[in-house]
Amino acid sequence: MKKYLFSALAFGLVAVAAQAQVSVTAPWVRATVPAQKSTGAFMHLQSVHAARLVGVSSPVATTVELHKMEMKGSVMKMGPVEGIDLPAGTGVNLASGGYHIMLTGLKKQLKEGDAVSLTLELVGKDAKRERLTVKVPVKPMSFVGPHAGH
Repeated sequence: MKKYLFSALAFGLVAVAAQAQVSVTAPWVRATVPAQKSTGAFMHLQSVHAARLVGVSSPVATTVELHKMEMKGSVMKMGPVEGIDLPAGTGVNLASGGYHIMLTGLKKQLKEGDAVSLTLELVGKDAKRERLTVKVPVKPMSFVGPHAGH
């Protein structure tokens, strides 16, 4: 019995440690007006080991994509990317004007004070996929996050 209990506890600690490899700080989603069907989500990610953010899902949107906004000459371009590298020990900002999460096909208006569930899909150096679910507060449309433009 002790052997099985120890194994279960050890497995639980490994599962918790695996999820703790990527930290999420200062997450937020921009509020929407009633008929608006898309918005952005932003945050700061840091991984203990090299990893890659390869997908995101949310029950509030039909489609969730990783996007990048950048200047190409004098034109601002935005579009989907296949993933975002998270170098070991180096923070990566998902912010307005750079990498971010795009939620489209919103199922309802997102109002200031609401919380949105986002499930991040990560791939480690060992090609193992993990999911990390975070509750993200909805901020006013005028909100400028701590990492905007960086």
